[in-house]
Amino acid sequence: MEIYIASNNGEIGGGEVMLLHLARAARSLGHKPVIVGPKQPAELIEAAQDEGFPTITIPAANRKAYIAGLRAWRVRNKQKLLWCNGLVPSFATAGLGQRIVHLHQMPSGLQQLAMKVAIKGAQAVLVPSSFMADSIRNAQIFENWVSEVQPDTRHMPTRGKVRVGFLGRVSEIKGTDLLAEAIFQLNQNKDLSYELVLGGENRFVKEESKSRVDSALEKINDHVSYLGWVEPEDFFKKVDCVVMPSQWEEPFGLVAVEAMSARIPLLVTRSGALPSIVGEDYPWILERGSSKALAEGIGSFTETLMGEQEKLDTILGKSYWRWYENYSPQAGKERLRILLETFERS
Repeated sequence: MEIYIASNNGEIGGGEVMLLHLARAARSLGHKPVIVGPKQPAELIEAAQDEGFPTITIPAANRKAYIAGLRAWRVRNKQKLLWCNGLVPSFATAGLGQRIVHLHQMPSGLQQLAMKVAIKGAQAVLVPSSFMADSIRNAQIFENWVSEVQPDTRHMPTRGKVRVGFLGRVSEIKGTDLLAEAIFQLNQNKDLSYELVLGGENRFVKEESKSRVDSALEKINDHVSYLGWVEPEDFFKKVDCVVMPSQWEEPFGLVAVEAMSARIPLLVTRSGALPSIVGEDYPWILERGSSKALAEGIGSFTETLMGEQEKLDTILGKSYWRWYENYSPQAGKERLRILLETFERS
């Protein structure tokens, strides 16, 4: 079956990574995916072409032009099954032919109005988590997936130091400032040193917010290392645990499932989909908005790390199998097979 997959953006972000996962899985199931995206930025289209996927380029260099161009293309090609990978293509093609609407972010503000238009007439509305499904009428859960990350790791402190990792956008919304404050609190105890290892950048962050995060990091200047943009495999080699101190309702959590696949200890806040990803019985789900809760959670993890290795191995093993059963490429491919079979029969 031929499937046209329309991108939300020309750049490659989380949604576009998922688009390529979908295309690979569809191809391995014997389908014929065709990637649709804007001419500029060309990053997504070029990546798809590098992997041998047929592409359709919409002549557009900004969002408004892409929406208009994509709708004009769809008017001429209404008979094709279109997988709308995000709100932009879903809105652009509303009411035109057989469509799958796949939303990766919770719409807010004017986006909520756009979503109501976008989902009209869709044969399926997919979201990555039960958290999102609870807020979008008739949405069905279609979890994201990631390949297994296999770093060479040792879950023991290095020379009396616990390396606490943060991977993602360095910002208040992701809780970087609260995590820095937690590291400051933990280092008041001189028996053990805590180092914050930052993987990521502060792109798309307002200056006033960036300034507040920088101030929090300056307080632990001797206990923080900056890796910049880094691949998960390389990042996980350098940390003893990963903390996701998010301060907003996460629609999913790619870093979480990557850590689970790598058997890396993970601490998350009670934010959006994160508790459902790790499982409600997971030991390190922390209160949101509290540096004290983060410090206490990291302290609890450290006790397990240093004195209860068998318990830690059990926790990590359970998380790994949760990833395998729900968020691995094998699990994602099976979800896609079941979904597409319904369209083949219709």
